[in-house]
Amino acid sequence: MKKTLLGECIAEFIGSWMLIFIGAGSVATMVLNGSDVSQLELCLIWGLAITVAIYITGAVSGTHINPAVTIALAVYRDFPKKKIIPYITAQFLGCFAGAATTYTLFKSLFFSYEQTNNIVRSSFDGLATAGIFSTYPNPAINHFEALLVEIVITTVLVTLILAVGDPKNTNAPKANMAPIIIGLTVAMIGGSFGVLTGFAMNPARDLGPKLFTMIAGWGNYALGEGMYFWVPVVGPIIGGLLAGFIYDRGISKYLDEPVVEEKA
Repeated sequence: MKKTLLGECIAEFIGSWMLIFIGAGSVATMVLNGSDVSQLELCLIWGLAITVAIYITGAVSGTHINPAVTIALAVYRDFPKKKIIPYITAQFLGCFAGAATTYTLFKSLFFSYEQTNNIVRSSFDGLATAGIFSTYPNPAINHFEALLVEIVITTVLVTLILAVGDPKNTNAPKANMAPIIIGLTVAMIGGSFGVLTGFAMNPARDLGPKLFTMIAGWGNYALGEGMYFWVPVVGPIIGGLLAGFIYDRGISKYLDEPVVEEKA
C-alpha cells in the first residue's frame, strides 16, 4: 500500500505518543519513586524517546511530532499546507494519549505520593505532580523571559533539523544517523537550559498533556500560574519560523548544489 494522509497521521500519533510515554515516564519515576535521576539523565531519556520515535515512524510521516516543525517545513520547504492541520491534530492527540497512558500505569503511585506529601491535586501545590507531564517555568523567571527561552532553544533545534535534512549539506549525518543527532540535540538543549522552562520546544508536547491533567483532576491549575500555557505554544512556533529564516538566509544559500552524476 502507498502512503496515505491517514497513515501519516497515525504515524505522527504513534511518534507523539511515544515521546510523552517515555519522557513523562522518566519524570514520574524520578518524582514519585524518589529515584536519583539527574537533569542530564532525564534529558538523555527524552532525547532517546525522540530518536526511537523517528526510527519507528520516520519512513511514513517524517516524524515531525511537533507543530513547530510541521509549520516551519510548510513555510520553508515543500511540506503540503493541506497536511498542516491533520498532522498537528495527530500530534496533540498522541501527546494527550501518551500522558494518559503514563498516568494509568503510575496511578497508584500518584495517589500514594499525594497522600504522603499532603498534596491536593486541584490546588497550586498540584503543580508538583502536574509537572511530570508538561512544562512550567522556573519561579525566578517571568512569562516574557520564558517565552524568549522557548523561542531561542526551539530555533536551535529546528535549525539542526533543517540542516540534517538539507541535501546540499555535505556534513549532514549519513547512514541513517540523523535521528541520533536530533535526539542528542534535544538532550543537549535540555541539559543546558532545561532548568529555565523545562525545554518544551513543542506546542503539542506541552498543551496535549496539560489538557489531560486538567481532566485528570488538576483542573485549571494545570495551565500554570498566570495562565502560562500559552508560552510553550507560541514560543516554539516563533522559534521554528525564525529557524527557517536563519538557516535559509545564513547557511543554505551558501551551500553548493549537489552534483548529480550522469550515467554513462
